[in-house]
Amino acid sequence: MEIWINPACSKCRSALSLLDAEGADYTVRRYLEDVPSADEIREVLTRLGLEPWDITRTQEAAAKELGVKDWPRDEAARDRWIAALAEHPRLIQRPIITADDGTAVVGRTDEAVRDALSR
Repeated sequence: MEIWINPACSKCRSALSLLDAEGADYTVRRYLEDVPSADEIREVLTRLGLEPWDITRTQEAAAKELGVKDWPRDEAARDRWIAALAEHPRLIQRPIITADDGTAVVGRTDEAVRDALSR
C-alpha cells in the first residue's frame, strides 16, 4: 500500500500513526515533492471511483487563482481538472491511500484508514 501525504497535514500524520499502530506495510509518497503525473492521478481516480473535482482542495490559494469553483464538472472538463492537479499538487486532497486490492481511499478519518487496511 502507498500513502500520499503532506507532512504538514494533521490528517496525514494521524493516518500514518494509525497505519503504524496497526503494523501496516506501506510506502510514503510526499506528493508535493514527488508530484504525481496526470496518468498517475487518472489511475488513482479510477481506484478511488471519484472524479478529479471530488479530490480537489478548492479553498487553496492556487484553486482560487485558477477559479476552479467555476469550472464545469463534466467529462469534457475532466482533463483540465487533472492537469491542474498535476501542475498544482497542493490541490490534491490528502492523504490518499492505495490499498493492496487495487482500490484507494481518501484517508481523512480513522474509519477510512481502517477501511484501506481491511482491503
